[in-house]
Amino acid sequence: MKMAGLSLFDISGRAMSAQLVRLNTTASNLANAGAIAGSEASAFRALKPVFRTVTGAAGEATVTVERIALAGRAPTKKHDPDHPLADAQGDVWEAGVDGAAELVEMLDAARDYQNNVQVLQTAKGLISETLRLGQ
Repeated sequence: MKMAGLSLFDISGRAMSAQLVRLNTTASNLANAGAIAGSEASAFRALKPVFRTVTGAAGEATVTVERIALAGRAPTKKHDPDHPLADAQGDVWEAGVDGAAELVEMLDAARDYQNNVQVLQTAKGLISETLRLGQ
């Protein structure tokens, strides 16, 4: 997808929006870690955003979220006949979420988000300084 005239603010804003989606899916994954279901089909599976590069007319590039996909490991089958969600064989399914990997993902997304905030702060400072010099 090509877009004309992406500004620095468009590029960083879109990147921040994408990282926010990444943080939200990670939060959802962490919230559902350890969740139990009565069948493999109904067990929670980790979510991951799929990003796509968006380029501008002058070769600028940013990112957009193309879709949210199921990712990670499959739910784990556990024998627990006393659990209220157990199936006829006494099995339950635990969400396929790796908590440690999700925490690393959260830190990485937060760092990427903060990097884009810094880009915008730097640009704002440079624009302000340029306007001040022009007076």
